[in-house]
Amino acid sequence: MQTFYNKEGKEIQRTPCQVYTRVMGYLRPVSHYNIGKKSEFYSRKYFDEQKVVNSAFLRNFWPACDCED
Repeated sequence: MQTFYNKEGKEIQRTPCQVYTRVMGYLRPVSHYNIGKKSEFYSRKYFDEQKVVNSAFLRNFWPACDCED
């Protein structure tokens, strides 16, 4: 258990968790990364497919080509 402080300054106990990420087809814990790789991992920006402008278009028309050779 580790001790943390919430926004109000109240002390709380929490169990640390391990964060894994997929690298080249296998899972690896972020805690084993070097400082540069950790920085890159935590600065990544993720996108929500629903917020992408053309996501509705892609859902409707992705297999648009029924081409047969």
